[in-house]
Amino acid sequence: MASKENPIVTFFQWLTPRFHLLDDLDKPGTIESIQKGAELVGSNLWTLIFAIFIASIGLNVNSTAVIIGAMLISPLMGPIVGVGFAAATNDFNQLKRFLRTLTIATIVSIITSFIYFSLSPISEAQSELLARTTPTIYDALIALFGGATGIIANTRKEKGTAIAGVAIATALMPPLCTAGFGLSQGNWYYFFGAIYLYLINSIFIAIATFIFVRYMEFPKVDWGLYKEKETKVKVYLSVFAFIVIIPSVLTAYQIVRSSFFKGKAEEFIRREIITNGRRVLEKNIVYGNQSKIEITLLGSKIDQSQEDELKNRLKYYSLEGTELVLLQDLSTTGLDKLKFEILSEIYQYQMDIGNVNTEKIAKELKIFFPNLLTASFAKTKKFDMNENVYKDTNLFDSEWKKLPTKDELEKLEAYIRLRSGEKEMELITRLKIEK
Repeated sequence: MASKENPIVTFFQWLTPRFHLLDDLDKPGTIESIQKGAELVGSNLWTLIFAIFIASIGLNVNSTAVIIGAMLISPLMGPIVGVGFAAATNDFNQLKRFLRTLTIATIVSIITSFIYFSLSPISEAQSELLARTTPTIYDALIALFGGATGIIANTRKEKGTAIAGVAIATALMPPLCTAGFGLSQGNWYYFFGAIYLYLINSIFIAIATFIFVRYMEFPKVDWGLYKEKETKVKVYLSVFAFIVIIPSVLTAYQIVRSSFFKGKAEEFIRREIITNGRRVLEKNIVYGNQSKIEITLLGSKIDQSQEDELKNRLKYYSLEGTELVLLQDLSTTGLDKLKFEILSEIYQYQMDIGNVNTEKIAKELKIFFPNLLTASFAKTKKFDMNENVYKDTNLFDSEWKKLPTKDELEKLEAYIRLRSGEKEMELITRLKIEK
C-alpha cells in the first residue's frame, strides 16, 4: 500500500520553487550593466545635470509629475548599486571607483540645484521641498525594499519595468535638489536634513544590493597569488561595512523612536485633549533630549488640576519625561498672535473682495450713469423689529451730480443685482452738495 505524502510537505514543495531567484539569472549581463553605472562622463553627466534642473523646477513649482519625470531619467541609481555590488564581490578597486563616481554625482547635483534656485524668482519652500528635509522610518524601508527590487530586476535576463519604478520610489534626486535649495537660501536645516535623507536612501539601497548579490552567489574577485592583498582587502571591506551598517542601524533606531513618539503624542492629543467642546488650533510635537508637546486650544478651558492629571497620564502613552505645554489663555502671546493673524486675514480678504467688486461695478456704472460721482458696496446686517432678528443685506451707497429718476433707479438696482450676484440690495442715493 503506497504511503500518502504529508500535505504540508507537498505544499512547501510546490511553493518553494516559486521564490527561486537563480532560474533566470543573468550574471554576465548584470556585471556589464553595473559597470556602466560607474561611468559619469559624456551623456551620463549631461543627463544627470538636466534631470537635476527638471527636478528642481518640479520642486520649485510643486509639481509631482515633473519630479517623477526627473527621477525616471536620472542615472544616480547606477553608482549606488555599484557600491553594494562591489562590496559584495570583494572588489575593492571597483568599490573605490563607484564611491568616487557617486561623490562626483552628488556634488554636481547639489551645485546644479544651487545654481537654479539662486536664479529662480520663486524662493518659497513648497510642500514637495519640505517633505525632503526630514527622514522617517518609511524612507529607510522604501530605500531597503526599493534597493532589493532594483538588484533583483537588474539581474534578470528580461529587465522589465521594475527598475524605473525603483528610481521613482527611492527618490534620490529630490533630497539633493532640496539641499541645493537650502544652500541657496542659507538655510542649513534644509541643507543638512536633505543630505541626511539622501545618505539614508543611498546606504539602505547599497545594503539591500549587498545582501542579494551575496545570496545570488555572484563570483567574488580572486586575488590569486596575492593572498596578503586579499586579506587586506577583506579587512578594508569589513571596516567599510561596519562604517556603513552600524550608523545606519543607529539611524534607523532613532527614526523608529521618533516615529513611535510622534504616533503616541498624536494618540494622546486625540484621546485626552480633543473633546466636543474643545478643539486643537495648532500643535508642535518635538522629539529629542527634551521632548515637548505644545498645543494651542480653542474652546472649554483646562484648569490646573485637569492639566496636572493630563501630565500624569502621559506615562500611559509611553511619554514619560515629555513636557506638556497648553496654550489656552487669551493673554497668551501665541494665541494673541494667532487670533490677530486670523482676524487680519479675514479683514484683508473682505477688503480685497470689496475693493475689486466696487471698483469694477463703479467704473461700469459710470458708463451708463454719467451723473454718478462716488459708489460703495458693502455686506451688512439690518435689524427687523417686527421679527426681532438680524437679516443679511447688501448696501449700495452713492453720490450724484443729479439724482437718478425712478426709471434709472430701477435699472441701477437691476444692474447691481445682476453684476454682484446678490439678491438682497439696499440702495442709497445722495445728491452731492457743492460747498
